Amino acid sequence: MDSAALVAEVHKDSAAERVASDPGTAVLGLSLRDFRNYGTLQLGLNGLPVVLTGPNGAGKTNILEALSFLSPGRGLRRARLSELGRHGGGPRWAVHARVATAVGTISVGTGLAEPAGDEDAGERRIVRINGEPAASANVLSEYLDVVWLTPQMDRLFVEGVSTRRRFMDRLVYGLDGGHARQVAAYERAMRERNRLLKAGGADRVWLDALESQMAEHGVAVAAARRDGLARIEAAMALASGPFPAARLSAQGGIEAWLAEMPALAAEERFRRLLAERRGYDREAGAAAEGPHRSDMAVWHAGKGQAAEQCSTGEQKALLIAITLANARLVRGRRQMAPLMLLDEVSAHLDARRRDALYDELLALGGQVWLTGTDEALFAGLSGRAEFFGIAEGAVAPSAVH
Repeated sequence: MDSAALVAEVHKDSAAERVASDPGTAVLGLSLRDFRNYGTLQLGLNGLPVVLTGPNGAGKTNILEALSFLSPGRGLRRARLSELGRHGGGPRWAVHARVATAVGTISVGTGLAEPAGDEDAGERRIVRINGEPAASANVLSEYLDVVWLTPQMDRLFVEGVSTRRRFMDRLVYGLDGGHARQVAAYERAMRERNRLLKAGGADRVWLDALESQMAEHGVAVAAARRDGLARIEAAMALASGPFPAARLSAQGGIEAWLAEMPALAAEERFRRLLAERRGYDREAGAAAEGPHRSDMAVWHAGKGQAAEQCSTGEQKALLIAITLANARLVRGRRQMAPLMLLDEVSAHLDARRRDALYDELLALGGQVWLTGTDEALFAGLSGRAEFFGIAEGAVAPSAVH
């Protein structure tokens, strides 16, 4: 086989034994076509953690990005779908994976849709599960959970609200099987309301219906965020180790209402507010109130300090603690740990925290993918993970491990 599209040969029986003895979501086979810097890539795996090492720009993060498309959304870089195609290979790309999940081993394929009429299908993603087309990428959350940390997320607590809100929703996706659908339904109704208001809002009956949908789905979204963050906070409080516990809060108008009143009362209040503010929202071009404006607040529990005021190292440790707590809860919900993608997560941790992180990841039982430039940082996983070296888009098993 072409060395540029390496296949790591693994016995299927040993992979099945691994998954059965230590249950967790695991990619057993990965194929890429015209994705980023990979023309073709076929990788066979045995369900163990995976360590990818190599110089910057070699293509390590590209593999994690491909895996992130096993979940709803736009992937860990949030790139335009038409930008993911290999340079010189056209915009069409495809990712296929054989994945061990709580409902058995499934085949997942996804990629850029072919153009269809006047529709901008170049930015539409298609998903197939066991060869059958899925209604949308949101269906993926019914089969598996994927969580990730990237270097860009190190500034999560000090950057824009939208980044924290997306992170909060990804945490909740793994804890509430219907959250992705509620978010999507709310956003569809909101976009249609915005369109009608911009056009003059003549169809009052349709506006009433859309605002009722926004109220119903919006309150469900806010309630799921409140519940999910409370559960993650409780899980961190029970944990031990070098990663600090955090206090978490979903902050927004509806979230505040839910602390004072039942969900049905909050729905009615939101619906009335939307109706009253049609003129204001028409001028603004968007609804001024709703879960699309909410934020996630984080405090260092031990210091009683807002996360954005903590040191860079403390912020990283908080981010890891939140992610690990969420992964433990996902395992409890599905009886199977999520697939975890950790890009350069070890680079800024001291040896004690690195070893603690590896022990925690192995205890979870699921498959984790880690990247780094220095293989020595992953010595704690020697003999307990599969190691691959990457150079200029060529992937090869590490001779050392």
